[in-house]
Amino acid sequence: MPDGSLDVSRIEDLSRQAARLARRGYEQVLVSSGAIGVGARRLGIERRPRTMPEKQAAAAVGQGLLMQAYERAFFDQGLVVAQVLLTGEDIADRRRHLNSRNTMLKLLELGAVPVVNENDTVAVDEIRLGDNDTLSALVATLIDADLLVILSDVDGLYSVDPRKAPDARLVDVVGEITPELWKAAGGAGSPFGTGGMATKLEAARIVTAAGIPMFLTRGSRPAVLERVVAGDAVGTLFLPRPRPLTARQRWLAFHQRPRGLVQVDPGAVRALLEQGKSLLPAGVVSVDGRFQEGDLVRVCDAQGREVARGLVNYSSDDLRRIQGVHTSDIARVLGRKDYDEVIHRDNLVVSV
Repeated sequence: MPDGSLDVSRIEDLSRQAARLARRGYEQVLVSSGAIGVGARRLGIERRPRTMPEKQAAAAVGQGLLMQAYERAFFDQGLVVAQVLLTGEDIADRRRHLNSRNTMLKLLELGAVPVVNENDTVAVDEIRLGDNDTLSALVATLIDADLLVILSDVDGLYSVDPRKAPDARLVDVVGEITPELWKAAGGAGSPFGTGGMATKLEAARIVTAAGIPMFLTRGSRPAVLERVVAGDAVGTLFLPRPRPLTARQRWLAFHQRPRGLVQVDPGAVRALLEQGKSLLPAGVVSVDGRFQEGDLVRVCDAQGREVARGLVNYSSDDLRRIQGVHTSDIARVLGRKDYDEVIHRDNLVVSV
């Protein structure tokens, strides 16, 4: 709830819906928010914790309270719940990524309902996953879900912010996330919230790129999950891409944290987007940040728009020395030539 307290009646209603869907053969993973807010309230903190130790302390208290509520409600419906706590390292590291996936798939096979939350007790800024909308999208791609449902405090995506424009129109179906849709996104809605419409669009961008549809709707509607499954819920359906990313491309695009930025010229943008080429040093205009060979970096055009991201073959220091240089001159500039490409096409994924 906005004040950080647990809405037990909502959890109980969710458990009843989950039980009915489970009896119909649906496997479900629940991504839950609220651990920090619930813990802060129990600790007597009246605002959202600001410092990292404060957040971690609140999460340590809140995670147990949150799972206690889910365990009690789902047990009454004959369902077993399992707590799954993740950090960015669990998603980014390939081995831990696969271990997390295998654990959740096994829980589903055994008939349990995984309840996923970010492991705020140990997470620091460097390994944080961020808001729960993004977390839900990453979990959906991790397990190759058939559908992501985000339950919000609004009916769906509007053409403009409905808090500011009474004539705002609910968008029923989104086939492509355009710049106009991003402009309609708002900010966080409550003192204990971290998300807003922008984070929901980001979640949609992630899952639809992976070939997974997403439905955004108001969570307080009666039997909302069952209505979504039946196809008669009010909300916004985000359609998946016709050509979804492969598992490796998803891992590159969404499950790793970029360590730097490489700005490229228009010719390199065309080569990447239209011709499916690798990124060569001749197309690099500037380098931002510090990174090592093998790190993930963002590739941006002259306007700062991300056009791709990938694993670099050269460190930031070396790349600054060879930016704008033809491949045949790399050895002369560096005294060696490890690779012809700055980013090989096999290690690159287009973002637009």
